[in-house]
Amino acid sequence: MATSTEDYDVIVIGGGPAGENAAAYAIAGSNRTAAIIEHELLGGECSYWACMPSKALLRPAGVLAAAQAMPGVRETVGDATLDRHAVFARRDEFTSHHDDSGQRRWAASAGIEVIHGSATLTGERSLELSTGGHGDPPTRTLRARHAVVIATGTVASVPPVPGLREALPWISRDATNLREVPERVAIIGGGVVASECATWLLALGVRELTLIVRGSALLASAEPFAGELVAESLRASGATVLFGTSPSAVRREQPRDTGVGRIHGGPVTITLEGREPGEITVDEVIVAAGRHAATSGLGLAAVGLRDGRVPTDDHLAVEGVPGEWLYAVGDVNGRAALTHMGKYQGRVCGDVISARAEGRALDGARFTASADHAQVPQVVFTSPEVASVGRTERAARADGIDTETVEIDIAVAGSSLARDDFAGRAKLVIDRGSDTLAGATFVGTEVAELVHAATVAVVGAVPMESLWHAVPSYPTVSEVWLRLLEARRA
Repeated sequence: MATSTEDYDVIVIGGGPAGENAAAYAIAGSNRTAAIIEHELLGGECSYWACMPSKALLRPAGVLAAAQAMPGVRETVGDATLDRHAVFARRDEFTSHHDDSGQRRWAASAGIEVIHGSATLTGERSLELSTGGHGDPPTRTLRARHAVVIATGTVASVPPVPGLREALPWISRDATNLREVPERVAIIGGGVVASECATWLLALGVRELTLIVRGSALLASAEPFAGELVAESLRASGATVLFGTSPSAVRREQPRDTGVGRIHGGPVTITLEGREPGEITVDEVIVAAGRHAATSGLGLAAVGLRDGRVPTDDHLAVEGVPGEWLYAVGDVNGRAALTHMGKYQGRVCGDVISARAEGRALDGARFTASADHAQVPQVVFTSPEVASVGRTERAARADGIDTETVEIDIAVAGSSLARDDFAGRAKLVIDRGSDTLAGATFVGTEVAELVHAATVAVVGAVPMESLWHAVPSYPTVSEVWLRLLEARRA
């Protein structure tokens, strides 16, 4: 039985970036109180197990490749390879060595109390807290005067393949926090996590790497040429990519839990079915086959919900729960599973809570999460990078948009100056009815910085005619915008 009851104005369950933003915005400039409940590290998946460590692993390989492609530098660098220990050390700096004291100092400075434990909803604006895991006896009862925000994110899914779970496979947390580099690796999956993971593992010296992809392409939700170019690059770096193939059985010699990022036992034999049947033996298998909402044990049934994704309206209030007191932000709501979109939702949600707490009307665009309706930007940090925003051609046509496309190679003065081996492709998806940009995709060397201009054009519904007057600086890769407009004009 709980031993104490405490009231806060806002309670956030989950201490990742989305939850942090929701709490901070909900109480900013006021005397309202907020608490964040987190059972692991404050800062969440992104800070310690996803965005930050993965990008820290990917960047050194990009720098080395750029140096080896540049005359005058190439002769100095030669055939050098990455120093694994230095790469890992830099990654560990970016993850603060899994020490969240800096995040806790930020929370304190923002007036947010951080409570370590697991929360279970018990009714309207009420929850119980246990200092252990879900199912342990509760020690405190918490009540929210204004709002409870669910920001628990997602966890890796492991497919029900016979023997796979018993083999103790790596999940994304192991891959981003690896301490040992296996010589032979199989990755189950063909999405963003699988593609990025394959990129850094090859750069770190994996000798044999096999991607086992159930579908017919990498990055299936992107424009087709994006997955094709990434697959081509991975194969050129030594990877084997098996499309239309799935594991049907897995067995491992002496599986043992050796810790995150360390090889979990003896060799793993994977039986394959589909287009490429047979068997492969590897030193480690990585599961990158999707994620599911982390709502088990959260007590959603107490408020009339089921475990799984928690759908929301555009104010981020949970659908099906009356009273406008329960909200959900970040990956858990299924709107757009990206850190920057979760943070965006947290800002909108926090402003909505603040306005409702003060009796203000929800007038103005800042109180409506509109960007995750076909305006979502994303960068996949493979080699080449894939940067996109808005709808693909396929999605635009499925939505009934009168669609026009322009697609060209990225070949401008800025790209040739950037790298002698620069290669890339760009595509615009245009809504003919409004003559505005519905989507854009850039694939190439370090194209990540190109996507924000496209994001502004999509969100702002900038007429295509107006883009003629957004003159790109010379010589930059951004000059591809002019070439795209010229290709359309022709």
